Amino acid sequence: MSTKTIELDAEAYGALAREKRPGQTFSEVIKLHFGRGASAEELDQLAAELKVSEDTLDAIEAQIRSRQESPATAADL
Repeated sequence: MSTKTIELDAEAYGALAREKRPGQTFSEVIKLHFGRGASAEELDQLAAELKVSEDTLDAIEAQIRSRQESPATAADL
């Protein structure tokens, strides 16, 4: 794989460094934020790293489903 050298100002470098996790390369951070969408495997890995329980993930999924079935409506004024 080829590489390219880029120049960042201190503010941009700091922003990139704040997003970087242990063991992650700067290239991985950039691809995660600006590349293709995350795969299901990557999302599972992220959930594991965040230590999100299956119960919490199930509750989030249930909430998303309920909102799709009954979307919010504006109040009558």
